[in-house]
Amino acid sequence: METQTFGLLGQYTNTFFGIGGIGIIVAIYFIVTYNSIINTKNTTEEAFSAIDTVLQNRYNLIPNLVEVVKQYMSHEASLLNNVSEMRSKLISSTNKGSKERFSEENELQASMKSIFAIAENYPDLKASSNFLELQTQWSEIEDRLQWARRAYNSAVKQLNNSKEMFPSSIVAKMIKISEYNMFEADAVAKVEKMDAKAMFTA
Repeated sequence: METQTFGLLGQYTNTFFGIGGIGIIVAIYFIVTYNSIINTKNTTEEAFSAIDTVLQNRYNLIPNLVEVVKQYMSHEASLLNNVSEMRSKLISSTNKGSKERFSEENELQASMKSIFAIAENYPDLKASSNFLELQTQWSEIEDRLQWARRAYNSAVKQLNNSKEMFPSSIVAKMIKISEYNMFEADAVAKVEKMDAKAMFTA
């Protein structure tokens, strides 16, 4: 009887440690996955903050560009006013990371491209030192924006993979994570990058 008793205890002990071992593995996986998702989320937020900083720099530059261009391109008042209105709308927007905001940013960029293209018809504007300095700053901002956008989209992709792929999706559902949208370049920018410096030194 004693042998049978110890045998039962041994089975219960093995079962207990077996279940306990599985529980520990699950707990370790949860902790590692949780930390990984949080790290990716923080990376995404940091990348978005970099984008927001570049966009703020772009907003700050636009009034000066519009003011300089307006002196030479009086016939393009509607286009210039449209750019100013889009800038004001984006500055006051509360949908910081929405698809709508990113779409409007691309519209603003497209409008600025139109201004730069039209400026080719104004030799005095192309020769203006103020304009040349501003267009150089614009080109540098656009370069920084492209870099920041790539970093941000990479982080968003990694975060979305964690949220959608099994089994990390189980952990992700237990964490309240804001929705982050990809910041895609507009179709024209994907095909041909605007080089403002080349445009005005041709």
